[in-house]
Amino acid sequence: MNQQLDTRTVVTAYVTAIAGGDLDTAVACFADDATWEYPGTLPLSRVWRGKEAIFSEFLVGARALFAPDTPLEVTLTQVLADGPKALAEWTSKGTAANGSAYENHCAAVFTVENGLITAVREYLDTDHVARTLFA
Repeated sequence: MNQQLDTRTVVTAYVTAIAGGDLDTAVACFADDATWEYPGTLPLSRVWRGKEAIFSEFLVGARALFAPDTPLEVTLTQVLADGPKALAEWTSKGTAANGSAYENHCAAVFTVENGLITAVREYLDTDHVARTLFA
């Protein structure tokens, strides 16, 4: 991403890229040493360290929990930004690999430095994730 972009622009670009299936743009929004903290006690719950782990392990692993060849709809609802921090809210909808309907309202606190995302701390209904995606 361009180092001149503000925090809101970078975070919006990332979520919009994910929603549109534009992985190259999504990856370009992150610093190489970024972290992503995923809450709870799920198999995906931990702090993912490095852009490679975030995209090649965490996000690919999460997508594998959904039915193949079905859309995963991500709808950005708002981004609030102040300095290097932004809070983004989005809704994720899809069909789990087991056929269950999945809909979760998510939020994350993003840290952006020099035009790149350096840290994400996500919040979502982990009980819903456990009941639908890990059932």
